[in-house]
Amino acid sequence: MSNLIKNLDTSVLEEFASKLRGRLVKPTDADYDETRKVYNGMIDKHPGMFVMCVDVADVIAAVNFGRENNLLVAVRGGGHNGGGLGICEDGLVIDLSGIKFIRVDTSNNTVRVGGGNLWGEVDHATHPFGLAVPAGIISTTGVGGLTLGGGVGHLSRKYGLTIDNLLEADMVLADGSFVTVNKNQNADLFWAIRGGGGNFGIVTSFKFQGHPVKNVIGGPTLWPIERTEEIMEWYHEFIQNAPDELNGFIATMVIPGAPFPEHLHNKQFCGIVWCYVGDPDKFNELFKPVKELNPLFEHVGEMPYPSIQTLFDGLLPHGLQWYWRADFFNELGSEVRAQHLKFGSNIPTPLSQMHLYPITGAASRVSAEDTPWAYRDAKYAGVIVGVSPNPEDADKITKWCKDYWDALHPFSSGGAYSNFMMDEGQERVKASYKHNYKRLTEIKKKYDPANLFSVNQNIKPSN
Repeated sequence: MSNLIKNLDTSVLEEFASKLRGRLVKPTDADYDETRKVYNGMIDKHPGMFVMCVDVADVIAAVNFGRENNLLVAVRGGGHNGGGLGICEDGLVIDLSGIKFIRVDTSNNTVRVGGGNLWGEVDHATHPFGLAVPAGIISTTGVGGLTLGGGVGHLSRKYGLTIDNLLEADMVLADGSFVTVNKNQNADLFWAIRGGGGNFGIVTSFKFQGHPVKNVIGGPTLWPIERTEEIMEWYHEFIQNAPDELNGFIATMVIPGAPFPEHLHNKQFCGIVWCYVGDPDKFNELFKPVKELNPLFEHVGEMPYPSIQTLFDGLLPHGLQWYWRADFFNELGSEVRAQHLKFGSNIPTPLSQMHLYPITGAASRVSAEDTPWAYRDAKYAGVIVGVSPNPEDADKITKWCKDYWDALHPFSSGGAYSNFMMDEGQERVKASYKHNYKRLTEIKKKYDPANLFSVNQNIKPSN
């Protein structure tokens, strides 16, 4: 428990608790250990207190309490952050998981979402209306964290990143004030939150543009790992020239078990996971070059959009050990392909993998200055993850991940997608925002000069 929290009089805590509709969870409470768990089982932090918010008033009270008592403050939405940046040691965690609501407005196809919602809940609510909001690839991911960092996923090539579809947000700022941000109100802050992470305040409500997506054609194709270099060279040309309606991220992976056929289990593969949102009648012709490469396994078919969003949920449940490393890439040259073959042939655990997500199509047509997301010209957002259910594997998966990253980094564009990063230091944060970093520090100084919101990929206030 934080010395600062420990030093607070019981009466101060009681008075604070009386201002909340949600509850305080303290280290002495029976559900404290369960409450402090996050998606990444490698994260084992012990906050001094959780505020389980149920409305905006709770968030305002928590922000004011944290600031007035000089507490370290972390903000948790879905708890998926790889580096565990939704939780902190000793401080105050403002938990948004009780702030959930979704309203679909069919007059303009917009979707209003609470700060504590998960993407699977959004997909469930929008699907009956034939709508979807571009998001990631795991439905248990929190809306807040994914959105504020950018949002790369199956619909990026057709409809852009999640931030490209954010129309408005309600926020609680570091001084406890409440603001609405959009292109006309607090426009500088609206710019900053579209990729600048949780640095500028706590978003309690998001308003997104929905798009007409009901069913998609998607699923994985797999080739033996020995064909990695050939498949990657082909993929680079194919996906750059494919229509926006077709997305496919390429991976090195192991097939861990069911629901895949037994003859594939525990073998390494080069795979591509496809998602097509165009005219179904045109798919077979478009997909013909893929079939001509004779994949060893293909499971591509029509499914509701929420189904492709939940495809990997069962393989990647809450509480596994995770270690992440990431970079942006422009090319998949021979040296890069050789490293993918080398490390893809030596994946340490069945769930460890590497993904390259294309940043082409609609995602690439937004100016690098229109949002803080500075790498619109990169062709891929790459991520390497060491994953295992066993804590004993932590060192092994971390070493593989770091070694893989070290081998590829010299060929990268320099920075990384912030949602794919661990706590890697200030220089990596700067590199990931490139030319937009200075403007972000100035906006940070305006709205959070004391850096209350520092448990994140932190952008320090300008001097």
